[in-house]
Amino acid sequence: MGYIWERPSTFIFIRDTRYTYQFLQQHESFTLSFFNEKYRNALRICGTMSGRNTDKVKEAGLTSLETPSGLMSFEEARMIIECKKMFVQELDYANLTEPYKSKIMEEAYKNEPSKHQMFISEIVNIWIKK
Repeated sequence: MGYIWERPSTFIFIRDTRYTYQFLQQHESFTLSFFNEKYRNALRICGTMSGRNTDKVKEAGLTSLETPSGLMSFEEARMIIECKKMFVQELDYANLTEPYKSKIMEEAYKNEPSKHQMFISEIVNIWIKK
């Protein structure tokens, strides 16, 4: 999080092979949800299962929540940030510096052609549970 173009902003990076990427391409706004430590196992499920093949919200034991703006989040989240996309760009791995260039391409990508997309988004609402 930070400021760019005089707006409070988030900077997220999503690999183009992820199911989440399709949602970000289709919609102008999205939420970022933050959880307490007790939800670590639920988040592990969400991070390792694809929503293409299973209802990972159900598998994780989380409860869907619609924000007043009509966006999806989770009842269990301690903080919800609503974001509106301002800028999207594919990362150019030719710009990686050594020794990261060869290590990242080999270790993280197994030399596959998929890429991360960078989304810069304006923060439009924040909800924090007390």
